Amino acid sequence: MVGYIFQKIGYSLLTILGVITVIFLLFNILPGDPAQMMLGQNESEEQLEAVRAKYGFDKSLTTQYFYYVNDLSPISFHSTNSKDYTYLEKGKYSATKLFQVAETNVVLKFPYLRESFQKNGKKVSSVIAETLPNTAVLAISAITIALIIGIFFGIISALNKDKPIDKAIQVFSTFGMSVPSFFSAILFAWFFGYVLHEYTNLNMTGSLYELDDFGEKNQIQLKNLLLPAIVLGIRPLAVVIQLMRNSLLEVLQQDYIRTARAKGLSTHQIVYRHALKNALNPVVTAISGWFASMLAGAVFVEYIFGWNGLGKEIVDALNTLDLPIIMGAVLIIALLFIIINIIVDIIYGWLDPRIAHS
Repeated sequence: MVGYIFQKIGYSLLTILGVITVIFLLFNILPGDPAQMMLGQNESEEQLEAVRAKYGFDKSLTTQYFYYVNDLSPISFHSTNSKDYTYLEKGKYSATKLFQVAETNVVLKFPYLRESFQKNGKKVSSVIAETLPNTAVLAISAITIALIIGIFFGIISALNKDKPIDKAIQVFSTFGMSVPSFFSAILFAWFFGYVLHEYTNLNMTGSLYELDDFGEKNQIQLKNLLLPAIVLGIRPLAVVIQLMRNSLLEVLQQDYIRTARAKGLSTHQIVYRHALKNALNPVVTAISGWFASMLAGAVFVEYIFGWNGLGKEIVDALNTLDLPIIMGAVLIIALLFIIINIIVDIIYGWLDPRIAHS
């Protein structure tokens, strides 16, 4: 099992390097001068040249790529010559010198995602650190709703195959998968946040933290979480219902289940002690993908509800051509997918030891 985990980590590191390369090439072949994007249209040529020199925009594409990888790598190389390109300036990030080779320092540091073009030089890592927790809270809430309700209704549907309750659940599941998130978000915000506001006391827009009535401090507003979490959880909920139903029906046809029935075990014992664990494999696969997508930023849901998460930040950065934030956010999204996939592989190995041994 340990060798299996290290193998997955090795593949993941190669995937991360590939993602970094694609992100760099994708955003550096775009038309436009990054220095101009940072400074605007009214800056002098001397200021533009200074910014290009500071961030390495005046170097070749290959050199810029190695600078970018060097910034992102926890172990990086920096010349002792102050005239050379380096981000080891005061206030950029803290670094621990490991050793020196000739005129090159080898340092250990936190990956540097560079600085925003539009937020007065604010670190991209700080921007993501402020918004990602809000998205994580929203995603965890949505996926919890989807898991609890989806598994429950999936079991009910499988145990009542072709009965009216099964057909009703299937209609709901099909409807949930077919309705786009942006449409259901608009509908829920209008109906529950506007039409029924007097009864629900819910708002059309709002984030996890809001200023109090005196404008002095932020307060947690859990009620603002309810509508976006439900909307974000509708589609994965519908998927979980379908997968749980179909997987459980397939498992219940296995020989060992027939043996359990022959021994006189009740339906409850058969389902919860024998069938459920094996039926969860496809559900784990689906949920891992949905959860990664949610953590990466449910762009439409966050933007419509005014939820200050990573998805809304990406939309704002696209509107202002803030490339470092977009590049940093896309990289974090990819990293989240990879980490979650590793966790899912480990869970697979636990649910079915044959996978790890193979």
